[in-house]
Amino acid sequence: MLGWAILFLIIAVVAGIFGFFGIVSAAVGIAKVLFFIFLILFIVSLIFGRVRRR
Repeated sequence: MLGWAILFLIIAVVAGIFGFFGIVSAAVGIAKVLFFIFLILFIVSLIFGRVRRR
């Protein structure tokens, strides 16, 4: 999922360079959402991984 967030961030940067600002805002929004979902899932997996080992 982090790979998808990075991909959309790269799309946003490239679109911003060429002046497609509508695509930039959409790609940045998608990248932010995917990054926060990845972050939440990462934290949850860390917590459940430690609980399972005990």
